[in-house]
Amino acid sequence: MRLQTNIALVVLAASGYLLFWPVPIDPAAWTAPPSPALTGPYALNQDLGPAQRLGTGVGEGPETVTPDAEGGVVVGYKDGRIERFAADGSRHQTLANTGGRPFGHSFDTQGNLIIADGLRGLLRLTPGGKLETLSTQAGGVPFRFPDDVAVAHDGTIYFSDASSKFGPAMLGFDDVLEHRGHGRLLKYDPASGQTSVLLDGLQFANGVTVGPDDAYVLVNETGSYDVLRYWLKGDQAGRHEVFIGNLPGLPDGICFNGRDTFWLALVAPRDKLLDAMADLPFLRRIPLRLPQALQPGPARYGMVLNLDLDGKVRRSLQDPRPQGFAPITDAKEANGYLYLGSVYRNEFARLRLSAP
Repeated sequence: MRLQTNIALVVLAASGYLLFWPVPIDPAAWTAPPSPALTGPYALNQDLGPAQRLGTGVGEGPETVTPDAEGGVVVGYKDGRIERFAADGSRHQTLANTGGRPFGHSFDTQGNLIIADGLRGLLRLTPGGKLETLSTQAGGVPFRFPDDVAVAHDGTIYFSDASSKFGPAMLGFDDVLEHRGHGRLLKYDPASGQTSVLLDGLQFANGVTVGPDDAYVLVNETGSYDVLRYWLKGDQAGRHEVFIGNLPGLPDGICFNGRDTFWLALVAPRDKLLDAMADLPFLRRIPLRLPQALQPGPARYGMVLNLDLDGKVRRSLQDPRPQGFAPITDAKEANGYLYLGSVYRNEFARLRLSAP
């Protein structure tokens, strides 16, 4: 009887812990749209299977892979290092260490590497190796999680602050669970040094890219499974709309190939349980009450979408195998290859898109 009583007390204490222990999120109720079936352009395949692993063991968490003008690629690591690799990953050199956590980066027309550093803000690394801080706040609100960046032809810098409440410690899991729209799309003007807010209230603002002719900028909302288009020119300037919505996974990085394609990395497929709890904010506190080792993470499933200029899916590239390269947080096209980054791995990858 005593054993049964002790077991009952343990179960009661564990239940109370899972239900009532305070956590740093205040979830909002929302309605998740039904996830699209993996048919048609989303049909299951293993097209990412031949991806070649590069830079294995050089560093942890190469979130973004950025091709440079000389044919190499640049990646940033968890320990703050910015490394430049040969195109095939055969050799590398350290360009700088931000002293923070570099996530997204992109080159401007002057050859400077513009960096969204999750801990230090918007940075610029000159070709000579000088590291400069460009911006750390907008509208009186300090950045908490600068995540991705893109540069227009006129030098204007567009970037995301994924969350103005949560930093990068949990890589957005806390912000997505809370779902209260702490993300922002931002603009930095190099001429004036001013940073302005283009959009706020975003559900974990993630990947950013500038479209054809600098007419618009796209920004991913990881927490609501969509990509927004913010118009920069024309009659719609200053307005925004959904470019593609109700994705079958969580959108992370996005990049324009300069011609006719956007590559969109889905870091993980939709989670049925997470969607089911969308309108049950009380239950969405439970994952953060679990020990860190038991907290859910992104499923190991590789998926990248090929989008046309109207946001239509032309093709999905996938790899559902446990040994496949995943999760994928970035996809960029260069010199006949698609380069893939992953904030969860100690390597990046490339996939041949065209014959040599």
